[in-house]
Amino acid sequence: MNAQPFVIALDAGTSSVRALAFDTSGQQVGDIAQIAYSQTTTADGGVECEAPQLLDLLGQCLDELLSKVEGEVLAVGMSCFWHSLMAVNAEGAPQTPIYSWADNRARAYVGVLRELMDEDILHARLGTPFHTSFWPAKLLWLRDVRPELFESKLQWLSFGEFVALNWTKEPRVSLSMASGTGLFDQNKCDFDEEMLSHLPITRDQLLPLCDAGDATELKPELAQRWPRLTNAKWFMALGDGACSNIGGGGTDSSTLALNAGTSGALRVVLHDFEGAPPHGLWRYRVDKKRSLVGGALSNCGNVLMWARQTLLLPDDWQQQLEAMAPDSHGLSVLPFLAGERAPIWNPNAHFAVAGATLHTNSMDILRASLEAAALRYRVLGDLLAPLAPEAQITFSGGALEHVPAWQTIVCDAMGRSLCASKEAEASARGAALLALEAIGTISDVSDVPSERGEYLKPNANNSAIYARALERQTSLYSKLHETQ
Repeated sequence: MNAQPFVIALDAGTSSVRALAFDTSGQQVGDIAQIAYSQTTTADGGVECEAPQLLDLLGQCLDELLSKVEGEVLAVGMSCFWHSLMAVNAEGAPQTPIYSWADNRARAYVGVLRELMDEDILHARLGTPFHTSFWPAKLLWLRDVRPELFESKLQWLSFGEFVALNWTKEPRVSLSMASGTGLFDQNKCDFDEEMLSHLPITRDQLLPLCDAGDATELKPELAQRWPRLTNAKWFMALGDGACSNIGGGGTDSSTLALNAGTSGALRVVLHDFEGAPPHGLWRYRVDKKRSLVGGALSNCGNVLMWARQTLLLPDDWQQQLEAMAPDSHGLSVLPFLAGERAPIWNPNAHFAVAGATLHTNSMDILRASLEAAALRYRVLGDLLAPLAPEAQITFSGGALEHVPAWQTIVCDAMGRSLCASKEAEASARGAALLALEAIGTISDVSDVPSERGEYLKPNANNSAIYARALERQTSLYSKLHETQ
């Protein structure tokens, strides 16, 4: 039997890079090629990595995948972490590291943006609040700490475009990646002139825009390394959150996709959506016809990781966690170990426990912390409800997949049924499905079924208990941050 044609999905995440193959029905072919890496953190809030090293790792993954999978390569798609920022010179050489969305060193410049512009008006147009996750605050910070970067016309881009710059004939920036910069008018699908007028860069320092289905080809000088890619269509990187929704089956307003990794998110794809996202949420794009509306949480699996590293948990902590009654510990917790994004967008928010006594133990703090993190999904779900009132919720991510009791907590805290997405590599699969749609192999990504698990249903009594816990959490936040 002859090997079947396939598409390649490259996936640049914040802790590893991957290369996967998918057949024309959207099913994974062969094994994943994956290499883990670590970002560098600094005491003043920096989170960064080096673009050449990351590009090399991604190339190694592509080498490995092509050595193991036979057949014609029809196309290459890519999912890439959103919001990263870097600069290159005219020769394409990096002049900065890749600054992550999590880099918080520009926090003082959020206030500067608020003095320059009306945040509510800009949020309605750009889909992003003023926050260190996005480019504007970072660019103002870099102007002051590294003024030499602005003495010449450097090009500003994310890691996804750096891949295209090095590997493709016609590097551009997709609407999807541009939509997560904080510089992009979501309705006009173009960079925003007012925002750019306040920043130390000009429009010609950004790559040309393209839609998700606009293809280019591999650079001729790379044909010797990857001869099987010489005739493949190559598509620009798309935002990882958008790809994750598509790959997990969240292709329209019928599904809310809940992601629970180190950080968390709740997102919905909306077709032909115009206007502003709900206050506190963001709006990005999958492509010109599909928007992605939702919120990202800075605290999810990292809360559990912190608890396991810090608290004296018993060996059977999962069993004890499951046996505890909802909100039985008498604690109110703000789970903001890493500040917070949606919907409060406060990088200075912090972790807090109120109500502890001499009787409080490590399991009480663990249960209260996980419940507190779950309540943040409830807040996002309530804000998204008017846009997708009948949506079902699917979840993915190791933070919930490996802790069944936490799944129940999230279900009860949200007061909504939810089920597990069984698509383990949703971001890569989404990039592959969108590539298949672009080349006409499938008519629409929604035509390809995604595997899901059984639905969990909320306990109404527990949901009422958690509603009262959310009131306490909201009150505690207000008291601690009322002067900010």
